[in-house]
Amino acid sequence: MGLITFKNLMLFDGKSQENLAHAWITVDQSSGRIQQIGNGDLPSDIPTIDLNGQYVMPGFINVHTHISLDPQAFDGGFGKSQVETTVLAYQHLRELLKSGVTFIRECGCLFDLDIELSKMQQKGLLTDVPTIMPSGRLFVMTGGHGDAPGAAYQVDSPDEMRKAVRQGLKNGAQNIKMVATGGVMTPSDFMDDPQLSTEEMTAGVIEAHHKHKRVSVHAEGNPGIQNALDAHADSIEHGFYVTAKEAQQMVEQDTYLTPTLIAEWVITKYGKNKIPSWELNKAADALDDTYKNLTRAYQLGVKFTCGTDAGTVFNGFDQTPAEFELLTKLGMTPAQAYQCSSINSAELCQIQADYGTLETGKFADFIVLKNNPLEDVKAVQQTDKQVYLHGLRQF
Repeated sequence: MGLITFKNLMLFDGKSQENLAHAWITVDQSSGRIQQIGNGDLPSDIPTIDLNGQYVMPGFINVHTHISLDPQAFDGGFGKSQVETTVLAYQHLRELLKSGVTFIRECGCLFDLDIELSKMQQKGLLTDVPTIMPSGRLFVMTGGHGDAPGAAYQVDSPDEMRKAVRQGLKNGAQNIKMVATGGVMTPSDFMDDPQLSTEEMTAGVIEAHHKHKRVSVHAEGNPGIQNALDAHADSIEHGFYVTAKEAQQMVEQDTYLTPTLIAEWVITKYGKNKIPSWELNKAADALDDTYKNLTRAYQLGVKFTCGTDAGTVFNGFDQTPAEFELLTKLGMTPAQAYQCSSINSAELCQIQADYGTLETGKFADFIVLKNNPLEDVKAVQQTDKQVYLHGLRQF
């Protein structure tokens, strides 16, 4: 495979606020990287693909997925065999890619399956799925949110956390996911229940940072959000009850926030008479507060990323495009909502040299849409969009 030029397109590169008209992109399909971008006259003597005036934008980076979970089960579908879970995970990866997601950061995976799948991907044995940044198992307190067979390391002291994180990194985790509060899917805890302590999380953060890895922390309420910030977590996941003081601390510490708005929204929309009342009520009670608190955090300058918590109840692996519509309800323009993915998600994952925006030298991961995504945030929800991974069409 050699060079190919995609011509006659409207380009949103993921960093600007408007489209580049009459654009073209030349891709080296051997390396999968963009060689040149321009508009007007085309490079000579290079085969072309005519996109007929359609809209091109970066593939999505979803920084909060759980590919081993079953969104049709109210408890996530724990209890399946490792073989069954592996097949399910592969199917979920394909669904993510079809929706336009070209890179994922896992945030807790049964049996460390994401680590093994990522290793296969790097060897060229697993293709046609998004690039995987694996986390392996969660790090939780005994009896805490996510404490299930094959799902987590149980840690109940700073020393236990230190050893567990070292083991996770040894196994191949590229992201460390801790749990600082209760959550929606666990019947015995609540969003404001503190779980891992600041001291426990600090020990793990230090170990992860020694290996230049990032730490994401599930923290829905307080004091857990504050505990995670004081431990210097790199990202707060969910953050539904973030305060103004905490938002200011996040700005000062350059901490990212992954709001996973779709995860709450789908429960309130589809959960009535289908899931236990305790689970439905948790999400419904928090939703209004979530929009208010996260809008304030955005106004204060917190960096938001794109993550959906895919795999949680009713939260399928095709829902990433809908997250952008919900982000605009926090006061973002469509371009700013997409930049939660193309800029902030890439920076959080430390992959901005290769992924995120469409620029010369980066991988040609992009989608092709019929309608202008900068005018209508729902344009990205097109179900038959074209999806390209490293310059090769997948859907």
